[in-house]
Amino acid sequence: MSRNNEKNIKKHNDKLHKAQDRVKNAEILRKEKLKEITKKFHDAKNLDTL
Repeated sequence: MSRNNEKNIKKHNDKLHKAQDRVKNAEILRKEKLKEITKKFHDAKNLDTL
């Protein structure tokens, strides 16, 4: 019997896609945090110049 049966392939793909989603979500979260930080920085900088 082959190891590459449908059940094992599905299990592997589900695990792979879950990991890929985790990486993608982490990247999106980092970008959002960076935008927030830069916005706060620019707001603070603008207040200092006034």
